[in-house]
Amino acid sequence: MSRKKRSIFDDLVDLASHLPWWLGLLLALVSYLSIHPFASTLATTPAITSADQIGSAVAGQLYATLATIGQYIVPAAFVLGATVSAIGRIKRKALLEETAKATTSEVAKSLSWREFEMLVGEMFRNKGFSIKETAPGPDGGVDLELRKDGELSLVQCKQWRATKVGVGVVRELFGVMTARGAVHAYVVTTGVFTSESRKFARGRNITLIDGQAVEREIRRQARSKSNVTSLDTRRQRTSGVKQKPVSRESLADDPKCPECGGRMVRRVAKRGTNAGKAFWGCSQFPKCRGTLPVE
Repeated sequence: MSRKKRSIFDDLVDLASHLPWWLGLLLALVSYLSIHPFASTLATTPAITSADQIGSAVAGQLYATLATIGQYIVPAAFVLGATVSAIGRIKRKALLEETAKATTSEVAKSLSWREFEMLVGEMFRNKGFSIKETAPGPDGGVDLELRKDGELSLVQCKQWRATKVGVGVVRELFGVMTARGAVHAYVVTTGVFTSESRKFARGRNITLIDGQAVEREIRRQARSKSNVTSLDTRRQRTSGVKQKPVSRESLADDPKCPECGGRMVRRVAKRGTNAGKAFWGCSQFPKCRGTLPVE
């Protein structure tokens, strides 16, 4: 079956849908302001005084018609794409929140491949990356392009339910990363990685993120947003009310564990050279032994 040809309108909508919604609206405004004066100028057809001018007059009329239509069609395509982008952004936020609230383990495995890619994209967006999604398609090739500080990173998502990600996937992504001049690459899966794939990734600027790490990061981000919202709410409730001075420590949220990203609790060392001194210890101890000094 032959593939349906895409129009320029479809391509413009697709382009805008992969950009931030506000940028799509900006392109709509810029395109209208650029094409409209051109259409207005061509709308005035000069009088034909000789046969030699017929061809140029026909061409001018054709350009005028295209410009007249284009001054509305092009901005409309960008507005439609911006709408798609905005709706997608809302869906991604809701997907991350719903996943973070889930109580069952390995909840990411219940998502479709498309939902998983959206979830991973939102996860990286919250870490300060700008995201470009590649053409939709179940597993295969680079799924996300990340940019931060002008540097390109690539992401491949593997929504496999019961399969380990082997070294072939990682080796293939390393080749793409090298060819495109990316500074880093990520393989994100709902499952686990083989020892061979982890060994190959070591020292090659490739980060492997398994299903458990995905869920930990999603819940960490959800907790972080919840803490910010709660703090803002408390500030709004107490604004305009005279309060006693409060120490910086009592206002600060508990730090996150540098090892697992979980909540940390304040403890006091009972032995060793630091006996009697306070420190932050992971709440998952002894499963996780992450620590931080108390400032």
